[in-house]
Amino acid sequence: MSPLLSLSRLIDKFNEFVGRWVAWLVLAAVLISAGNAIVRKLFNYSSNALLEIQWYLFAGVFLLAAGYTLMRQEHVRIDVILGRFSKRTQIWIDIFGICCFLIPFVVVIIDLSMPLVLKAFHTGEMSSNAGGLIRWPVFALLPLGFVFLGAQGISELIKRVAFLKGLVPDPTRKHGAKTPEEELAEFLLQKEVAARELAAQGAKQ
Repeated sequence: MSPLLSLSRLIDKFNEFVGRWVAWLVLAAVLISAGNAIVRKLFNYSSNALLEIQWYLFAGVFLLAAGYTLMRQEHVRIDVILGRFSKRTQIWIDIFGICCFLIPFVVVIIDLSMPLVLKAFHTGEMSSNAGGLIRWPVFALLPLGFVFLGAQGISELIKRVAFLKGLVPDPTRKHGAKTPEEELAEFLLQKEVAARELAAQGAKQ
């Protein structure tokens, strides 16, 4: 497992790097959007290129950071039923989901999107809007983002198998997040402290 865990750490490190840099695209989109709105109001001028670059940037954030989001365990999860199972059962369900759903889905999307990207690149496809942007770079974000997501899926699979072998801590725990048990213990402690303070005030009176 050691070489596989090294690969997992390398993938995690790469997606961490991508995620942190992609976050700046949000600021770029906000500045462009605000600048475009100001110019339109003050000078009655707008540009389709400025409008399109905003959704190009949004696509970049959404797609390129998908692997980073998976690594941080921030994708939406419905744990109403899953949370009732033991941790090992949860991990086995995650392994099944990664192998049977995530990885095949990634492969299908890459396979379907690559011909579109190559066609747009070879034809130099442009936006149908006047003054619009070239299309292949934003099309290329789709397979590229899913490559990052698929790589992170492999990393998560490795970590879950390693967890079942007792080699790594719980890979499903969010970074910096408290477990339900820790939250319950903290709540009970706060309740106890509040009851003691209330009793102490009553004794003084």
